Amino acid sequence: MNKALSLKGRLYKELKGDLAIWLVITFLAAFSLMAIYSSTETLAYREQRGNTEYYVIKHFVILMAGLFCAYLCHLLNYMRYATLGPILLWIAVPLLAYTSFFAPEVNEARRWLSVPGIGISIQPSDFAKIALIIHLARSIAFRQDVIKDTRKAWRIIAPVPLVCVLMAPADLSGALVLFVTCILMMFIGRVGLKFIGGLIVIGLVFLAGLILVGYMAPDMVRVHTWASRISEFMNDPNGGYQVQQAKIAIAEGGWFGVGPGQSTQDNYLPYPYADFIYAIICEEYGLLGGSAIIILYLILAVRCMRLVTRSPKAFGAILAIGLCLSLVLQAYANIAVSVNLVPVTGLTLPMVSMGGTSIIFSCISFGIILSVSKYIETMKEEFPVKTASA
Repeated sequence: MNKALSLKGRLYKELKGDLAIWLVITFLAAFSLMAIYSSTETLAYREQRGNTEYYVIKHFVILMAGLFCAYLCHLLNYMRYATLGPILLWIAVPLLAYTSFFAPEVNEARRWLSVPGIGISIQPSDFAKIALIIHLARSIAFRQDVIKDTRKAWRIIAPVPLVCVLMAPADLSGALVLFVTCILMMFIGRVGLKFIGGLIVIGLVFLAGLILVGYMAPDMVRVHTWASRISEFMNDPNGGYQVQQAKIAIAEGGWFGVGPGQSTQDNYLPYPYADFIYAIICEEYGLLGGSAIIILYLILAVRCMRLVTRSPKAFGAILAIGLCLSLVLQAYANIAVSVNLVPVTGLTLPMVSMGGTSIIFSCISFGIILSVSKYIETMKEEFPVKTASA
């Protein structure tokens, strides 16, 4: 009994921050390992000569590396990220630009860059999302006087459409989720509605420009893919082949699922370990498992909203809610595709789908959120009387 209490005390000392958020990470990681083991069986027989453990072991290693990154990021005082924000953005924009024009084309999109010498590919858009959110949170929190000046405010807002338009040619859905996240951050940060409205107009103009470029140069912008997905969603009430197979998987799962490792739809679904992993979870763990995933992201959203109300500094509040919105909006967009509520997007399920940089940067986002939470807990311990928000 004393050993258990001692272990609990050591864990609490090491893992500061919101316990509910730590539990969300843990449960999502557990769901991820179980689902990846089931959904990569066909891929393993095709690519690894039947070695069904290969992908789950690889995913486990990446997941552990991501959780270690989350632990390191939660140790760092979140105010340090305010200093890093502009530097990260200056790195992210050239990387995105280089990727858009010079990266090798994979699945009709240029998203990946190979790191020379080590044979690892990274997706710069995942890095750019965090960089832009940190920069925007810093600008909203520390430059309120500039934001009220019409001429100077656009210098702060300009990186939002710039980053999104660089992401959009290869990943429109990811760019839209990031753009909506930034709009919500500005609204929560009490940025004037005229600037928010202006940013939306600029975003629509850039989107129209991308569509025009896509029709003139199809190799640069995947406008025909966008059009086919929207047309399929609008004209076919059952969804296309991918959505139909996802709906079959969800229907077969029923209330309690067919059981771990018993999925059959992983043989028919394209990318069951990435874009449609939620359907596999519903098939194997039923409505209860599918509901558990939705509730976990909802808990994350609620706990981050709580951080907003308790944070004594505006930067911490806006940073936490921005990273949270990025994760939660992407998660619910992925789930919405499986049940045919929105067109097919290609978005992964954060912390659950198989991936390298996606897992790592999702964990980093969690770590930064926990850094804000840890600071609030420390302030509460040092100053029990409630501090007024800044």
